[in-house]
Amino acid sequence: MVEEVAKAKLNLALHVRGRRADGYHELETFFAFVADGDRVRAEPAAVASFEVTGPFAGALAGEGDNLVTRAAAAFAAQFGGGPWSISLAKKLPVASGIGGGSADAAATLRALARLHDLDVGDPRLFAIAATLGSDVPACLLGRTAIGRGRGEALEPVPGLPGTPALLVNPGVAVSTADVFRRWDGVDRGPLPADPAEGRNDLEAPARAIAPAIGEVLDLLAAQPGTGLVRMSGSGATCFGLFDTVEACAAADEAIRAVHPNWWALVTTLAE
Repeated sequence: MVEEVAKAKLNLALHVRGRRADGYHELETFFAFVADGDRVRAEPAAVASFEVTGPFAGALAGEGDNLVTRAAAAFAAQFGGGPWSISLAKKLPVASGIGGGSADAAATLRALARLHDLDVGDPRLFAIAATLGSDVPACLLGRTAIGRGRGEALEPVPGLPGTPALLVNPGVAVSTADVFRRWDGVDRGPLPADPAEGRNDLEAPARAIAPAIGEVLDLLAAQPGTGLVRMSGSGATCFGLFDTVEACAAADEAIRAVHPNWWALVTTLAE
């Protein structure tokens, strides 16, 4: 049996440069990952099975097909093997802009690759990942990178491992497709060298759908010791990077005191 952490994804900056003829959007983004996330376990079995547990398992209840099962099927088609027993501990909120489903699919590919002694950097794995979703290749890489194209053209860059981070979601699921449909189509320029000087072009349409995102951002920005504050992906999860672990923990406590029903995660940036 092998276990992989499906690390939560953050977009430190996300610039939408235009709509493409294939229906996707041309993106430039700084991907970063945190140390925590969902967990995928896989082991050989006589009969294929898939189980979801964890605090957000209910959001996937009744799904006969999802990104984990699609990833397993695509792996089997390319490399053979199976059947497998796969379990997913769903700790991240669904449809929240932090790559939950994409990270789960990527973790499944890594787990199956390890079971079959396959290099997790094998280009064929990345080719599979690109068919599963725009963020899946970045989640398969699992480290700080600049993403271009749909997000699948990746350039690894130095990260800030160990930086304290607080992720906050107001309990709102936001449809990525709806957010992109509301993007105003204006190209506001390329990604800067420093993500702090960038922006998230999806914030405005996401806030129109879920106004609570604005309250999350305001609360994070008001906390002592905070640095970069931004919405991740298409929302509704927002994050703050902090100077110290103590400041991050204090911010978490302060926000929970005001909104005890919001989801929050104190963590650190990964490599």
